[in-house]
Amino acid sequence: MATTASFDAMLNEYLTYDLLKEETIKKDYLLMKVEKDDGWKGGKLIVPFKAAGASSLSMGSLTADTDVSEDNYQRGEISTYKELWGTMVFNHKDLVQHDGKVTEKSFLKVLPGAVEDFTGLIKNNASIMLLNGAHKAKVTADAGTTTGVVEVDRPDRFEIGEKIVIVDSTPNTGSFYVVGIDVNTKKLTVSNTRGGSASNTAASGDALTTFDLADAPKIYVPGAETGANQFTSLRTQLLSAANGGASTIAGKTKASYPFLQAINIDGSSINAANILSKLFDAYVTCRTLGKGNPAEALMNYKNLGAIMKLVELSKGAYRVSQAPKASIYGWTEIEIVGVKGALKVVGIQEMDQDVIFFIDWRALKFHSNGFFRKQITPDGNQYYVKRATTGYQYIIDMFLFGDLVLNRPSYCGVVHSIPDFTP
Repeated sequence: MATTASFDAMLNEYLTYDLLKEETIKKDYLLMKVEKDDGWKGGKLIVPFKAAGASSLSMGSLTADTDVSEDNYQRGEISTYKELWGTMVFNHKDLVQHDGKVTEKSFLKVLPGAVEDFTGLIKNNASIMLLNGAHKAKVTADAGTTTGVVEVDRPDRFEIGEKIVIVDSTPNTGSFYVVGIDVNTKKLTVSNTRGGSASNTAASGDALTTFDLADAPKIYVPGAETGANQFTSLRTQLLSAANGGASTIAGKTKASYPFLQAINIDGSSINAANILSKLFDAYVTCRTLGKGNPAEALMNYKNLGAIMKLVELSKGAYRVSQAPKASIYGWTEIEIVGVKGALKVVGIQEMDQDVIFFIDWRALKFHSNGFFRKQITPDGNQYYVKRATTGYQYIIDMFLFGDLVLNRPSYCGVVHSIPDFTP
């Protein structure tokens, strides 16, 4: 019996770990654009909000010194940062075959394919959670009607072998392993073991047949089903509580202060024929009622595609000021000039279709403890050694400790409740 190796068929070339951090930022539009503060070392993060500005004006006389309004600042806080962990495993045989011996140089570098794939995985999950909320996908039919099969809205967000957690509003909770993905029918095949056969039995918790569509089941990364572990997403911060968002930001009630309220616009009447005019109407509303300059509209590809078609058909009222710019990292941006102003429209693959965000980047900051980092033990080891009869394995862990803070919500806006239309 030979010892295990995983990368014999791959290129004999290594890339440094630093590429993981760099590529993750490049592949995530939000993390690339947002201001970053890497100095949060744990504990409470104080978030100061301007609740009201000085407003004393008077015609014909001075304002009485006993009647002058003052700036009002509120002290919000986030109790602790959220933790996203990523883990990779390497086999001793791979390292000695490629480098002749296991050195720190050979271990702390990984093959190009492994870096690229894992970077994509971290990017996708971080971006999904920071943009849309904690869940990766929604279940779209009663689960388990066919053994081990669950239908979802976004099958592209999953990997074979991935562990998932399904939770509904009851709440029922069950963990499973993905063993099959049919992108065209939007169906996942799951099992109670990694690599096992299709099964309705959960690896832990409730069986697949427990989850009915009426209870709105959603799928999560393990741990993300728990509120205390969830990144604070743009969706929950921009949307009012009445429209499905959080009622507070950093512990302060949105409804109590206009500065904590992003402009919410009902998009339930949007369709493929009117989305461009509705977008500019919403943009004007945000600029009129808001306090910032939200110059970018973030949306998913379906909405962007419908808009691009309409731009071609409506050259009298709209024009593209520069050619559409498609990034190899997964987003497309165009700037559209209309009678109501100019707006950069950005299509992001990870975004959900029912919302469009109007962003003033001065309003956002991502606070973290060093951003993406490797786990290092107190004695300096950057890996964990596991010994088995099949050989040695080296396990490395990477993490992102932090959270997204919208400290000027009134600078931004959101169009919500957009129906699922055909472009």
